[in-house]
Amino acid sequence: MHKEIICINCPIGCHLDIELDDQGNFISVSGNLCPKGKEYAIKEMTAPVRTLTTTIRIEYGQYPLVSVRSDKPLPKDSLFDVMDIIDHTIKKAPIKIGDILISNILGLEVNIIATSNNPLK
Repeated sequence: MHKEIICINCPIGCHLDIELDDQGNFISVSGNLCPKGKEYAIKEMTAPVRTLTTTIRIEYGQYPLVSVRSDKPLPKDSLFDVMDIIDHTIKKAPIKIGDILISNILGLEVNIIATSNNPLK
């Protein structure tokens, strides 16, 4: 079985052709112009991760929301569960860039941190 993906490690955006066996196990990759492409393809096929960016609701702040992101990539299959927690989270102002708003979310050793300020009204 073949799968095609585009590498996102650099601006070149190599088109990678990944060969998998019948059980979905990695066999080979081609189309990468550097070793990072092969590493990316293997990781994407075996344990894909994503950095999450979203917003969290804020009480008593100048704005009703603050932008946030995960401080490390999260397993792709955990994103909906993480978003469910974030959707039910309300924090109080003031918020500063870099504040940890949710620590160790789902026990994944990933924090959700503020990427903007939100001072008191």
